Amino acid sequence: MGGCFSKPKPVELKIEVVLPEKDRGKEELSTGGKGSPRAYQGNGTACHFHAEERLPAPHPYPGAQDCVEAAVCHIKDLENGQMREVELGWGKVLLVKDNGEFHALGHKCPHYGAPLVKGVLSRGRVRCPWHGACFNISTGDLEDFPGLDSLHKFQVKIEKEKVYVRASKQALQLQRRTKVMATCISPSTGHSSSTNVLIVGTGAAGLVCAETLRQEGFSDRIVLCTLDRHLPYDRPKLSKSLDAQPEQLALRPKEFFRAHGIEVLTEAQDPEASLCPAGSQVVTVDVRNKKAVFKDGFKLEYSKLLLAPGSSPKTLSCKGKDVENVFTIRTPEDANRVVRLARGRNAVVVGAGFLGMEVAAYLTEKAHSVSVVELEETPFRRFLGERVGRALMKMFESNRVKFYMQTEVSELRAQEGKLKEVVLKSSKVLRADVCVVGIVPATGFLRQSGIGLDSRGFIPVNKMMQTNVPGVFAAGDAVTFPLAWRNNRKVNIPHWQMAHAQGRVAAQNMLAQEAEISTVPYLWTAMFSKSLRYAGYGEGFDDVIIQGDLDELKFVAFYTKGDEVISVASMNYDPIVSKVAEVLASGRTIRKREVELFVLHSKTGDMSWLTGKGS
Repeated sequence: MGGCFSKPKPVELKIEVVLPEKDRGKEELSTGGKGSPRAYQGNGTACHFHAEERLPAPHPYPGAQDCVEAAVCHIKDLENGQMREVELGWGKVLLVKDNGEFHALGHKCPHYGAPLVKGVLSRGRVRCPWHGACFNISTGDLEDFPGLDSLHKFQVKIEKEKVYVRASKQALQLQRRTKVMATCISPSTGHSSSTNVLIVGTGAAGLVCAETLRQEGFSDRIVLCTLDRHLPYDRPKLSKSLDAQPEQLALRPKEFFRAHGIEVLTEAQDPEASLCPAGSQVVTVDVRNKKAVFKDGFKLEYSKLLLAPGSSPKTLSCKGKDVENVFTIRTPEDANRVVRLARGRNAVVVGAGFLGMEVAAYLTEKAHSVSVVELEETPFRRFLGERVGRALMKMFESNRVKFYMQTEVSELRAQEGKLKEVVLKSSKVLRADVCVVGIVPATGFLRQSGIGLDSRGFIPVNKMMQTNVPGVFAAGDAVTFPLAWRNNRKVNIPHWQMAHAQGRVAAQNMLAQEAEISTVPYLWTAMFSKSLRYAGYGEGFDDVIIQGDLDELKFVAFYTKGDEVISVASMNYDPIVSKVAEVLASGRTIRKREVELFVLHSKTGDMSWLTGKGS
């Protein structure tokens, strides 16, 4: 358990490999023991680090005066499987009782600050009610995504049938813990032409891969490269908050990358923002010689490669496709420009998927008019079905968004080179000062590389995120991978949580840990201050069972195929989606008949039957 301890003495034992995750805690608890050195050759180079690098960082204020301890409840106040937020004076703590034991953890999810007490406790972990991140209640460690940080774990003791919690004041205020990382022992010197790990792309997959390598004790050189001008940032926020500035979106500060020896090569004009000396665009990969070739001709050798390039702008093939003020939302600059041009003017969004609808929702308070053009009959139809899609469409229409469905763009008309009108195949002409279009996988640079691509441009990988080329892995929006609990169906799931999980699995397999992707997809969207959550993979559903009120936008929708629930969506019904995600993650199948009986007989909305606590 965590707590306030004096600074550990340096350990002189030199260790040449990190232990597996399950054994690491035992090593860190021993500050004076001896152990046999281990060497790990999975990446072709032994990883060297000292044991003192692996120990938990000493608390900066280790004295007793910087801790707080209090009795928070009687041992009988909580039943097994219950959680409670308790106050410690300097902050709140999540108290959990599981299998007769009490655990005390940070009470907020480090991702977006959700109250974990409203989440789901199952199988020794708590799952966030908003976005599905999971934390081990014994260690506080992040076990499933999204997010980068873990929870603090606090000391618990029982005296005279009272439960006491002891915690550092700083930890109570921080509410997040970054895992200990190995120190890089081979930083680049000047214009170095080789790296052990090269990561193309700095979205969630690329960043999590780099951090996982360091957390697992990897101490060789890591280089990330991106076409962006910025260090890794929270990309899902772009379409939900188009005015956001890069510094508001940053996932880690610049100092973090320097401290952990993770070099980031950006397109920034500011030399301080780029930690590597070459231009950042990889134009081809030479898999035979293990080299990435950059736009300026620079060649960088690698031992292991992760391809996580994400998506690139989709170009409209219609007449006038080259007019100005047609954008995709891919960078903060794109988003900021769209808001600026749309303010008080006319905006057209092509596509009623998640990105398009989020942009349309955000622009309603800024633009004079917002129109959405879509080939389907209703927004999200293939994803959420006709009834849910129509309910969301009504919400948008009540906020002045106009829909033009079952049609597409046939022409973009300009005035003095700038967009003025969007002509639809239905012959309708829309006034437009700015147009937002979709994105496609950014894999064009791999076409002649020998790395396999499918007919749509996605990179197929196996459960270990390995491509057809040994030592080359891929993750994120640009991949198709086998989804374990859908009979290993090859799917593309271009969402934030899945990119995190794939980045970690890729890193683990670079270290020969033989990890497989098994996470349950979990995604969310926010429109007009309402959040929709979704778990599972519902493509091909043949029925939808709805509990609640679609008109009030308070509902849960179960998507079924045959006798099986394959996905769930909800609004104002937390934490139902997290409960379903946890059930699916446990390997249990939810049957259609279970849901039908529940909807037929339940008047309360109680979902305890899902986790076996109800009848």
